[in-house]
Amino acid sequence: MFGSLRVRNYRLFASGQIVSNVGTWMQRIAQDWLVLELSGKNPVALGVAASLQFLPTLFLTLWAGVLADRWDKRKLLIIVQSGMAVSALVLGLLDVTGLVELWQVYLLCLVFGVFTAFDPPVRQSFVAEMVGRDHLANAVALNSSTFNLARILGPAIAGVMIIWTGTGWVFLVNALSTVAVIVNLIRMNPGELHRTQGATSRRGQLREGLRYVRGRPDIVAVLVLVFCVSTFAFTFFTTLAIAAANVFHREADGYGLLSTLLAVGSFSGALLAVRRSTRRKPGLTLLVGAGFTFGLLEVLAGVMPTYVAFGIALIPCGLAMMTFMNTANSTLQLSVAPEMRGRVMSLYMLVFIGGNPIGAPMTGWLAAEFGGRSPFIVGGLIAAVSTAVCGWVLARRGGIQVRTRLPWVRRERQAVTPELARVD
Repeated sequence: MFGSLRVRNYRLFASGQIVSNVGTWMQRIAQDWLVLELSGKNPVALGVAASLQFLPTLFLTLWAGVLADRWDKRKLLIIVQSGMAVSALVLGLLDVTGLVELWQVYLLCLVFGVFTAFDPPVRQSFVAEMVGRDHLANAVALNSSTFNLARILGPAIAGVMIIWTGTGWVFLVNALSTVAVIVNLIRMNPGELHRTQGATSRRGQLREGLRYVRGRPDIVAVLVLVFCVSTFAFTFFTTLAIAAANVFHREADGYGLLSTLLAVGSFSGALLAVRRSTRRKPGLTLLVGAGFTFGLLEVLAGVMPTYVAFGIALIPCGLAMMTFMNTANSTLQLSVAPEMRGRVMSLYMLVFIGGNPIGAPMTGWLAAEFGGRSPFIVGGLIAAVSTAVCGWVLARRGGIQVRTRLPWVRRERQAVTPELARVD
């Protein structure tokens, strides 16, 4: 289950990520709560903050993929992580000194979003460079495990810290935690990286990557599905805060507990993905099934009558969500040409995160107009319906296996491309 940890460079990366991700999730909780405090618990303000943080993704992520294919990914990550640490430090100092205002939080959300637009595509493609193709699926699953372990610890710690010390010190702790990633990136041995021939600097590299994706209908199908589910259903950054404050009338520790319960399910899903990676490669059948199940479970969570029932319903919801995310990530990384991985993963991150400027304001508007439960119900229904439609289209085109186990009929459709035949 932990084969990729035999690689020293990846061990350094994973250990630094655990510390940094705990700090990141602490900041996520503190930032949401600070916006609610400064805005008088206005859900629309929370949606605006989320939109500003994810807005740079729309404009910069594709170029980040070009840079990831062209430049040294390790050095790029050092620069990006340093920028994120400075952003957290500035917000923390403003908050601790009592000078913070809502417009300043909005501005720093935008600045932080610039760096986070570059981080995912570079980091995702760097994983393959650290461990090679043989351990790639395992490393992707372990990344999700560490991310969701931090997602369990971070919100719980943040909820307690906000009650004891206020939100400002949470931002300062996150700035300090980012140093762990920077130090371990510096300690890596570049000679042990599985580097491919870097793309030369020339005009048209972005268009080249887009043409490559356009010629791969299997990749296009995965990207469309990821966009639909992530934009309208992966809105927990805003919906959990709204549910905690406006539906169940809880304080910051109650919000932190809901985030932790969701993360318990996500962590379980990540561990199952690690186990699956030792047996078989991910495929489109699992991707469609996980997306549809996740949508139904989110609707179920949205109609839970009490705080406790709602929190418990978040656990299987998180498990299905992480299964969907891991399968989509691994399927793409294992089916693309190495020299195109940075650009393809940047497009993946664009459709995965880039829908937030649409989904976050929609979430705030739904919560303001129809109550804090409505984003869960509407988002879950959109996820389930869009997944069912995409699954039907893939089955019709032969991009997903369909098995009917009846005494008088057995029908199988094989993967449409040789690349996905290896992972389906």
